[in-house]
This record gives sequence, structure tokens and C-alpha cells, in this order.
Amino acid sequence: MRFVIRDGYASYRGPVAGGSRHRHAAFQLAIGSDVAMVDDDDVCHRGTALVVPPMTWHRLLPSDDVQTYFIEPQCAFADRLREYDGITVADALRGLREEDLGPAATRASGGFDPRLVEAMELTLTEWQLSMPELAARVGISPQRLRSVAREALGMPLSRWRIWTRLRRAAEALAAGQSLADAAVTAGFADQAHLTRWMREMIGLTPTEVLPALRGTPSAPRSSR
Repeated sequence: MRFVIRDGYASYRGPVAGGSRHRHAAFQLAIGSDVAMVDDDDVCHRGTALVVPPMTWHRLLPSDDVQTYFIEPQCAFADRLREYDGITVADALRGLREEDLGPAATRASGGFDPRLVEAMELTLTEWQLSMPELAARVGISPQRLRSVAREALGMPLSRWRIWTRLRRAAEALAAGQSLADAAVTAGFADQAHLTRWMREMIGLTPTEVLPALRGTPSAPRSSR
């Protein structure tokens, strides 16, 4: 079981079990010999590779071994995934390897306003910036930044910023911080606040994510 975070994407490899529905602020690509996922209408999708667009409610059904990528929408690789509408079988992507993501994951999307890309990158290192401060740093009004983000991402920028805080919390946990300290490091009010958001946006609690982040053998109980 392995969970790693890189520029532009995160990767999980290991077993999953039944859990609650959730939605990511990134594209999800789930790969396996037989991957099954249920959408918000209780329709089951099955294949060797499934693509889930950002903010699409779903739950992954139990599997002994799934390779999952969370591909951030501002990166160039995500441009290959924008053609998918809703949960889609994409068997052509079943051979994707982590090394295939590298260069395209670190480049900015060709279709995004550069000011939005810059704002999103700033949230990764200066997550405490307010929306007016963030907008001023990239030379755009707060109202325009909100509008551009919603059009490009399909979600409010505030939702994306929560995703980046979850990423920061995961990095802190991987570095050895306690759950309570990781929550504070990432800007959450407390561990319970972190847990609520992680469950909604990833489908796992911090306790369930921790073994994969630290490479210990315990399997998570909830689905991705």
C-alpha cells in the first residue's frame, strides 16, 4: 500500500473497501483488473480504468488492488481528461504509469487563464492568503478571479483551496506529524474539522490515510 504526493498529482496503490460517497477537487483515474464505481444515481460503472471528473459524487466498490491517480485540473495532463463527462470507462488509459505523468503534471494547462494558474500555485505555498490578497498578487479583482475559477474548474476557488489544505495535511502526516498537529499545520480548526473535509473530498479519514502515507501494512476501511 502506497500513497505519494507529487507536483500536479497524487497516487495511491492498494486495496479499497466499501465506504461513503465523496467528490474530489481533482480528476480521479482508477485502474485495476476490474474496477467498479457507483455514481450519485446508483448506476454502477465497471472497467479496467475509470475517469471521474472533479466534483463528481461517487464511491469506489471494494477491490483487492487499485491504482488511483488524483490529477490536479490546472496541469497539462488534465487536458487529456476534460473530454470525459461524468464517470467514464477509459480502458485506453489502463496502462498509465506514474512516470508517464511527470512532465505533463508539472506543466500548466493550455486552456487556463495564466492568472488562475498562478493563483492556484500560490495556494500550495501561501495557503493563508485571503481571496483579496490572492487576487491582488496575480493582478485580478477578487470577483473576476472567482468567476474565472468557477468557469475553468467547475467549482468555487474556495473548494479548490480546501483541497490544497488537505494536500498540506497529508504531507504533514507523511512527515511524521500527529493528526492534531497536521490539522493545525494545514489551517484546519482542529482534527475533527480535518476529518470532516477529508471524508467528503477523499472518502477516507486521516486515520485511514495514515498507513498508506507512512508505508505501514494496515489497509484503509473506506473506498476512494
